[in-house]
Amino acid sequence: MNGTELHQLLGAYLLGGLEPGEAAAFERHLADCRDCRTALDELASLPALLDAVPVPDAVALTTLTRPAPAAEAAPVSVPRGLLAALAARRRKARRLWSAALAAVAAACLAVGFLAGPLLAQQPQPDASYSVAAGNGPQFTVGLVKKTWGTELAVDGRSMPVDGTLSLWVKGRDGGEDRACAWTATPSGKVRITGATPLQLASIASIEMRNGQQQTVAVITVPPR
Repeated sequence: MNGTELHQLLGAYLLGGLEPGEAAAFERHLADCRDCRTALDELASLPALLDAVPVPDAVALTTLTRPAPAAEAAPVSVPRGLLAALAARRRKARRLWSAALAAVAAACLAVGFLAGPLLAQQPQPDASYSVAAGNGPQFTVGLVKKTWGTELAVDGRSMPVDGTLSLWVKGRDGGEDRACAWTATPSGKVRITGATPLQLASIASIEMRNGQQQTVAVITVPPR
C-alpha cells in the first residue's frame, strides 16, 4: 500500500477495524508519518466516547446516513484484476465511512454531555420549608409557582420504612388537596415531585400522612 492508502486507514485503525496485516502495515507507516501520529493523538478519546453510544442508536445512524448505492449498470465483461482492485477500494471506502460516522456520533455525544446537565436542572423554588425534629422524619419541600397551581419537590430522609405516605396541601380557605403519594423505602429516603392546583399564596400548611391517614409531620406556610 502506498502512503495515501495508509493515511486512509487511520479511522479504521483507531476503531480496531483493520485486519492484522493491515494494522501492522499502518503501524509501520505511523512510525514515519507525523501527520498520522498527530491525528491519532487528537482522536485518542473517540473510542471511549463511542462506547457510551447505545448499539441501536449507532445502527440507526448508520442506516439513516449511509449513501444510497448507485444504480446498477447492465452487466459487462470486466477483467478479473480490475474487479479485485475495485473490491479492495470499496472495502477501504466502507472503513472510511464507518470512521466518519463514528466522528459524527462522538460529536453528537459530546454535545449531549454538555447540554444534559443544563436540561436536567430543576427550577429554583419560590419558597422552601424543612422539618427536622428529633428522631422523626426529616424532609424539605420546595414550592414552585406555576400558572396552574404549585409544584412541590420533596427531599426526605429518616422517613418511615414501611407502608405508604402522602403529602397533603391545606388551603387558607380550609380545603385540602393530595399533592403526591409514595411507597416507603427501606432506606427511609425519598425524592419525589407533587402538584396541587392551589396557588402558593393560598397554601396554609403541608402535611405528611401515613397509610392510616395519620399526620406524621406538618409544615406551616406563613402568609405571603
